[in-house]
Amino acid sequence: MFTIGYDVGSSSIKAVLFDVANNVAVASVSVPKEEMPMEARQPGWAEQSPLMWWEYVQQATRQLFEQAPQIAPEQVRAIGISYQMHGLVLTDQQGNPLRPAIIWCDSRAVPIGEKALHAIGEQQCLSALLNSPGNFTASKLRWVIEQEPAIYQQARYFMLPGDFIAFKMTGKATTTASGLSEGTLWDFQQQQPAFWLMQHWQIAQAMLPEIVPTFGEQGYLTQEAAQLLGLSAGIPVAYRAGDQPNNAFSLNVLHPGEVAATAGTSGVVYAVGEKAQPDMQMRFNTFLHVNHTSQSPRLGALLCVNGTGSLYAWLRRTLCPELSYQQMNELAATAPAGADGVRLYPFGNGAERMLGNRDVGASVAGLQFNRHHRAHLLRAAQEGVVFALWYGMKAMQESGFQFHTIRAGHANMFLSPLFAQTLASLSGAVIELYNTDGAQGAARGAAVGAGWVSMQEVFKGLQVIEKIQPDSAQQVTLKQVYAHWEAALQ
Repeated sequence: MFTIGYDVGSSSIKAVLFDVANNVAVASVSVPKEEMPMEARQPGWAEQSPLMWWEYVQQATRQLFEQAPQIAPEQVRAIGISYQMHGLVLTDQQGNPLRPAIIWCDSRAVPIGEKALHAIGEQQCLSALLNSPGNFTASKLRWVIEQEPAIYQQARYFMLPGDFIAFKMTGKATTTASGLSEGTLWDFQQQQPAFWLMQHWQIAQAMLPEIVPTFGEQGYLTQEAAQLLGLSAGIPVAYRAGDQPNNAFSLNVLHPGEVAATAGTSGVVYAVGEKAQPDMQMRFNTFLHVNHTSQSPRLGALLCVNGTGSLYAWLRRTLCPELSYQQMNELAATAPAGADGVRLYPFGNGAERMLGNRDVGASVAGLQFNRHHRAHLLRAAQEGVVFALWYGMKAMQESGFQFHTIRAGHANMFLSPLFAQTLASLSGAVIELYNTDGAQGAARGAAVGAGWVSMQEVFKGLQVIEKIQPDSAQQVTLKQVYAHWEAALQ
């Protein structure tokens, strides 16, 4: 039996065809070849077409079977979906989008979230939501109510990006409790949707999709969707999770004390705990993890730096169009630690949660035209991302989280030995890189959700590719460089 896992990101759609019996991916694709566009009609905005995601999901599915022609589409028996978190898709009754999706790095709703935080009260928000409303899905929906009332009046459902893809597949509007928590729409005390927040913002409860389990049959592939995807009608969608909880799942990070990281478009450190304990300074966020139950609470503390891979992609387009990412990594490694005084602040992709929801923009300091060249900027970029992550990780340490081992997929910026070693040495944590990614996590989740394998059995094929140990000598230098970087942080 085979499953397909989809990872619906803001840069690309990744898909994996997964052999459940042998615990191995037999085909893996990413479309499009270049990054998907983001529209920024005003400063701080970021939008994408939900129908563009759906079109690339179809293309990715067809490419899987081109890559693995020995597998018949009829052998696929379940589907899993991972998706970019915090987005807002508004649709009519038939699931047609009424406007572009307002995606995760869009900052327009920050003032709305801040206003609600003070009107409702920090105590209520932090004790019930474990977060401030901030810049999350609920705040974005309130922005539509205020600024685009005609569109809101036409809307039947509000959805997260993964909910929309599931709707296109099954014809059913559904969501998960974990998904609602990432939109600040889940009351952790009452263990139900935050109806009081919806009432405060005059969000119609009838727009809330049906809540289904993260693991389990969430709907079945319609005849129309099956034809578009080249699959069989009736296949269950059996798993759905936001990209960061799913990345943790893909790495078998499921229990208190375990930590996962990613460095794709954004950079994330995600630590699992069992206590509903918010960060009182609201520098990182707490959501329901994929394996949370009321009997065995599992919550994910999520620290995010919005611009990591997006920074590196910008540098490639602007400074290094003739180089591959591998060549950029090699060039960065030729510059000395500390980039000979160049400091880069990677905050150019919207409001940063750990900086109090401020959109400070990216900046470079210490640049001297007669001394520095591309290698210094590239090294400063990789160090700057690590420094930004460490700035947030220190806040997590204040709340009791420890970083002895960090698991990550062998992908994106973790393909750079310089990046991985810098993070290991500065944090003092062992970095374990695994042969997995978000699409594989979704495919494994589908196998668990369909009831074919247990949570333990599904990770038999997971392997450590490389372990990076902290370098104590390098740590001394990096902490000195970091101190200068933090001192100048605005």
